[in-house]
Amino acid sequence: MKKKRTRIVVIGGGTGLSTILRGLKQHPFDITAIVTVADDGGSSGRLRDDYDIPPPGDVRNVIAALSDVEPLVEQMFQYRFSQSNDLDGHSLGNLMLTALTEITGDFNHAIAEMSKVLNVHGKVIPAANKKVTLHAELADGSDIIGESKIPSGHAPIKRVYLEPSNLKPLPAAVHAIERADFILIGPGSLYTSIIPNLLVKGIGQAVIRAKGEKIYIANLMTQQGETRNFTASKHIEAIHEHVGEAFIQSVLINEKELPPSIYDNYREENAEPVKFDIERLREMGINIIPKEIALIENGTVRHDAVNLADWLCEYTVKKKQTMQEE
Repeated sequence: MKKKRTRIVVIGGGTGLSTILRGLKQHPFDITAIVTVADDGGSSGRLRDDYDIPPPGDVRNVIAALSDVEPLVEQMFQYRFSQSNDLDGHSLGNLMLTALTEITGDFNHAIAEMSKVLNVHGKVIPAANKKVTLHAELADGSDIIGESKIPSGHAPIKRVYLEPSNLKPLPAAVHAIERADFILIGPGSLYTSIIPNLLVKGIGQAVIRAKGEKIYIANLMTQQGETRNFTASKHIEAIHEHVGEAFIQSVLINEKELPPSIYDNYREENAEPVKFDIERLREMGINIIPKEIALIENGTVRHDAVNLADWLCEYTVKKKQTMQEE
């Protein structure tokens, strides 16, 4: 009898999502990545506006992260042109996804076909199958239009919202959430990579209803223009406020304190390590999972994909054993 794979749904965008997926694909998980389509900057933004399609950049990075091809093929897919006025800044993968969308007439279909070509482990599903615009209402009453402009705001973010607001998720995304054993949220930019996915009402509501355990992977650093001075609990509270209900059950935090040099390296970015306010998290009824999940390379801190995936393997086994014993 074939052993049933643990079903994992990962919701997010940006480099954080791609990083952890590279670790997860090394294990026998049934992976579905639900990817933000709020980006409007760079190559993705240009293609989004020129072809009236969802931005391909975050999706491209996730496809690359989950692919199983020769390194040269992945390098080609991620190649960014720099010597042409017309192609400058575009990556080959973005152009390929745009071409496939034009050919098939459907962004999600294009992703599925590209996933076959690059032998992707799991499914990659956009949070929405059409172009959307992310807005941010700031504490001073001003409004910023466009994901790429939001981090440059001069006041704290009060809320973010999508236009159009009546977006419907793809049925495959809802189905994956409903049948997932574990739903991982993050890591990534809170207001521009994580929350936009959950603002697609069908996705946010599906996550609330889902029986699988909902785990937030805490960010390691704050982010200028989005989460300056935010603690771990503040990140979670912002997610809950936007969705309209508290649903996160567990939080994975880095148990080892980052070295003082990290404070110096990130000072110019007005960023600092996220404070893990344990007592507040406990008051919120959230299960706290401390693990060594930070990796420091060349003065930059990011999530350790290998350690994170190894932890999830151990965690899922223990959870299943506990359920069987009960």
